[in-house]
Amino acid sequence: MECALKVQNLSMDFGGLRALDDLDLDVGRNEIVALIGPNGAGKTTFFNCITGIYPPTEGDVLISARGKDRLERINGIKPNKVTEKGLARTFQNIRLFPNMTVLENVMIGRHCRMHAGILGAVLRGPSTTREEKEAVKDSYAILEKIGLAQFVNEFAKNLSYGAQRRLEIARAMATEPFLLLLDEPAAGMNPNETRELDELIKQIRDKEGISILLIEHDMKLVMSMSDRIFVVDYGRKIAQGTPNEIRNNPVVIKAYLGEEADA
Repeated sequence: MECALKVQNLSMDFGGLRALDDLDLDVGRNEIVALIGPNGAGKTTFFNCITGIYPPTEGDVLISARGKDRLERINGIKPNKVTEKGLARTFQNIRLFPNMTVLENVMIGRHCRMHAGILGAVLRGPSTTREEKEAVKDSYAILEKIGLAQFVNEFAKNLSYGAQRRLEIARAMATEPFLLLLDEPAAGMNPNETRELDELIKQIRDKEGISILLIEHDMKLVMSMSDRIFVVDYGRKIAQGTPNEIRNNPVVIKAYLGEEADA
């Protein structure tokens, strides 16, 4: 399997506290991988390390973008540069621009793929105008794929909670990622919204060829969509495998799912 992301021996210290301890994880091309564990296990810290928000204390974060046969180390580069290299993420808490339209929110994601500088924005030459028109067209096409085209001119704050979650995914997709990181995408969703999310994430992988790494507490969703699952507890990996292997792993059942869990 071709590798999209390979994390080796990743550790993260905050003063005397070790939040991540020698963690290994990999995501293959066109694969959906879940990272699960109890609250405080270090999952979001892990996302922050691989997207440039925190420079890891130890270890390597390696990526292989589409069309590249070698792994590139991205430790310590800034978050905007990580995005440019093809990693995009959403957050636990919705981070939309509430007083901007749905289309404008997605267009912000296109910014990292645009070339007009400050001078171009001021002079508004033909190339800048053409690029802006392309950004509108591309953003609308993404909204159609995500199922939000009917809200194109609506303010983001007026969308339902589930639609706002989908809009965050649309904005991330606008950056043209090869790897999409979703931090608890189903948090706060009702069962119908969760089913729609399941279908959407699979569609992004199958039709767009984007690899997915997600953090999620909804075990039904995780077991339904994941090709492989990594389990962390207290910053350490305690298990990895297929959904069926994780479901029947006694260490995982005790540490995370609960002794009586029936996932």
